Amino acid sequence: MSSTDQLQQSAVTATSTNGDSESLSHMLSSGRERGGWVTFFFISATLTGLMIAGWGWLTNLIVYLIEEFNVKSIDATQIANVVNGSINLIPIIGAVLADSFLGSFHVVSISSLFSLLGIIVLTLTATLSHLRPHCETDSSLCNGPSKLHLAVLYSGITLASIGLGVVRFILATLGANQFDNPQDQGRFFNWFFFTFYAACVVSSIGIVYVEDNISWGLGFGICAAFNFLGFIIFLLGNRFYRHDKPRGSPYTSLARVIVAAIRKRKVLVSSESKDYHHEINDEDGKSIATMPKRSFRFLNNAAMKTEGDINSDGSIAKPWRLCSVQQVEDLKTLVRISPLWASTVFLTTPIAIQNNMTVLQALAMDRHLGSDFKIPAGSITIVVLISSATFIALLDRFLYPNWKNLTGRSLTPLQKIGTGHVFNILSMAISAVVESKRLKTAHENHLQGQQGGTAAVVPMLALWLFPQLIVVGIGEAFHFPGNVSLYYQEFPVSMKSTATSMISIVVGVAFYVSATAVDLIRNVTGWLPDDINEGRLDSVYWIFVVLGLLNFGYFLLCAKLYRYQNLQ
Repeated sequence: MSSTDQLQQSAVTATSTNGDSESLSHMLSSGRERGGWVTFFFISATLTGLMIAGWGWLTNLIVYLIEEFNVKSIDATQIANVVNGSINLIPIIGAVLADSFLGSFHVVSISSLFSLLGIIVLTLTATLSHLRPHCETDSSLCNGPSKLHLAVLYSGITLASIGLGVVRFILATLGANQFDNPQDQGRFFNWFFFTFYAACVVSSIGIVYVEDNISWGLGFGICAAFNFLGFIIFLLGNRFYRHDKPRGSPYTSLARVIVAAIRKRKVLVSSESKDYHHEINDEDGKSIATMPKRSFRFLNNAAMKTEGDINSDGSIAKPWRLCSVQQVEDLKTLVRISPLWASTVFLTTPIAIQNNMTVLQALAMDRHLGSDFKIPAGSITIVVLISSATFIALLDRFLYPNWKNLTGRSLTPLQKIGTGHVFNILSMAISAVVESKRLKTAHENHLQGQQGGTAAVVPMLALWLFPQLIVVGIGEAFHFPGNVSLYYQEFPVSMKSTATSMISIVVGVAFYVSATAVDLIRNVTGWLPDDINEGRLDSVYWIFVVLGLLNFGYFLLCAKLYRYQNLQ
């Protein structure tokens, strides 16, 4: 059966209860090895439950802070930037634990429990009146949150952030480890991201609507229920997963290479393989004799054998003075890929700023669809999710196969990432044009700010924000799966969890950079007051168009110089 047929079969079984039972029974009765597409049902169902739960509180956080905790608008976006940044930096901790000590399964299980506890605390802040500030009776004067209010709120956000941050990318690693074929792994990443975006769409529509129109407590309670359901499904799939084996900390090995290279900086580099230390293959007990590559030759010294480095039984006598050729090449891989990683940080920074500022724009625009329905401001970014999910499916099923049929070659990860750069720059330009029109409309109507400095509603439909969000979604459909595929493909085997977490680290750093950029712009230019109708958000977008073009040029240079290590 081809990988495409397997994927189709897994899709059918994911939507049919009877199909599930037959497929799983067949697997057990035939004695098949663990792993394969049968695990996709459990992994995708787990991802769906946890992302509906996580996105339900995260996507509406700015509105919750403004409306329930009386936080000023720009301050609320800054808090959201820090939270988003933390959520996307936390996965590296989970990756270290998964690669070095616990394995992916246990890390996902523990982080799912953290997420559940955090959402329960958030539910309490929404349901217990003494855990949030109040406005004075018969008055528009509202008190800010007390230290107790903030302590409880931030503890819930912290727990939920740990769970949400770790689960997404460690679950991606566990899923990719179920396959041996790189094409199946690439297809898995495409459908993993499709599931991710689809779950976020459901959450942004359903749960955010409940939070805005019925009850924050009920909305957060539904998040907790989905979190619990996803956790149970994940545990039920344990018997089918192929478990990765922790290999000990790869980071110690990388540090050893640097130390050994420095200590042997005066040793002459040899051109013969026998002069280097090689790893022993666990299967046949023989060493793999390969020459270290000529790039970054200084690091090759770490693998040069000198007197006293090897014991009589062949073991290393001085671990911080001698490393294997493979360990040296693993470090070189990380050094080579770091410039590309840096370019992705500045690709994602405008997206982080746009994500939060779009919510503020939506709050200051007419969000009605017809006479009865009003789009929740926190749901406006759902357009990005729908766009990304739709185009990931279209790319996987139509564009990529047809491209390969026409050219005889598949699009490389770097080509996908580069395409994402172009769409992202275009999105920022559209954002600037739309905001210019919104500001012009606000000034023509002489609108005054509301209580607390928030912007008055401009007589302009929020539908004007859709084009920029659609375009940024198309860009994400290219560059996010492209980045994950690149890192998973190129990173050392001992760092696969770290590999899938790299894009999360990129996003996390981008949110912190965006928070710093917003503070800098506020202090230097005055373009971002609490009342955005009195600001110049369009100028902010134009700045990031220019920076995006410069970053794209830097990316093209890095991509031209980069040489794939494991392109298949």
